[in-house]
Amino acid sequence: MLQDPGVSGRFGEFGGRFVPETLVPACQELEVAFRDAWADPSFRSELDNLLREYAGRPSIITECHNLGKQLGIRLLLKREDLNHTGSHKINSVLGQVLLAKRMGKKRIVAETGAGQHGVAAATAAALLGLQCKVYMGEVDVQRQALNVFRMKLLGAEVVPAMSGSRTLKDAVNEAMRDWVATVETTYYALGSVMGPHPYPFMVRTFQSVIGDEAFAQCRDVLDGKDPDVVTACVGGGSNAIGIFSGFVDTKARLVGVEPAGGAAVGRGVPGVVHGMRSYLMQDEHGQVQEAHSISAGLDYPGVGPEHSYLASIGRAEYPSVTDAEVIEGFQLLAKTEGIIPALECAHVVAWISREAKNMQGQTVLMNLSGRGDKDVAQMMEILG
Repeated sequence: MLQDPGVSGRFGEFGGRFVPETLVPACQELEVAFRDAWADPSFRSELDNLLREYAGRPSIITECHNLGKQLGIRLLLKREDLNHTGSHKINSVLGQVLLAKRMGKKRIVAETGAGQHGVAAATAAALLGLQCKVYMGEVDVQRQALNVFRMKLLGAEVVPAMSGSRTLKDAVNEAMRDWVATVETTYYALGSVMGPHPYPFMVRTFQSVIGDEAFAQCRDVLDGKDPDVVTACVGGGSNAIGIFSGFVDTKARLVGVEPAGGAAVGRGVPGVVHGMRSYLMQDEHGQVQEAHSISAGLDYPGVGPEHSYLASIGRAEYPSVTDAEVIEGFQLLAKTEGIIPALECAHVVAWISREAKNMQGQTVLMNLSGRGDKDVAQMMEILG
């Protein structure tokens, strides 16, 4: 079982709370409110009902007979793409927006890269009656136009982040600035297991529903056994830590797949960004390097601190794949199984395809954390 980081918010040397003095009370208030809510059966019951009756949980396990046979493995998918709004993001957002209402906040702000967290935040805000403003890098606004329209349709205001690389990192910056200025009335619904404590712990707790379900489902499908490999894509890392949480105490190999242009674990060194100490892509002067990925949801120069901790103790590994491999993986799952994955998830398909020769006869569980509708226009341009 993954650890409670305590009041320090530390996972080994990683995590913590590196924020302006004005935000320390807000983070402390949030931690107290979250722990109180999570211990309250009525809050848990309300969230469970929403996850079941609104989001569509539990998500199913699908076996990929065609692709598994082709690769010489048994391949299982945890189908988070079938959730309402099309990804795992709804799990955490429903919990966070319920918490915001419990705290008496009237408004939420959120950041988004590929747009799935923004859509989920706008959806939950519409359902539960809160105002919603979503910050999104101007580059991502262009390449994820469909999700931008969905957010606006749901009543959210979408604000392009024009600084820096104009992608996810910059959207986080803008959302945090907004939160600092409006903290009395605003709740920051952070999209991943990153940021200052308690966000990495809180978002992981909400996303652990993936791992809890998958553990029980795999025991059923595999006659009481666990998969040999559990894998998911990693940007900030919420979908990966969600499914890892169910298997960290087993003998399963845990694999988080990063983009080659944003491999914070593979290429980074410990540093501080967005309120946390974690592996971070930075130059020799300590300046944050720009990340790149074909997927708008993974072009982030850091990674959640709990992933850094799991890497540092050797419990999880974090290989990377190239954009070219991702394009092949995107097409491979579509053509063999009739499932179009999000580009984020195509990173995992790419790694599985590449690594299959070393996993012959093994059972591989992949978290299919989002569907590819949002990426079809982008892939049309690439593939012609």
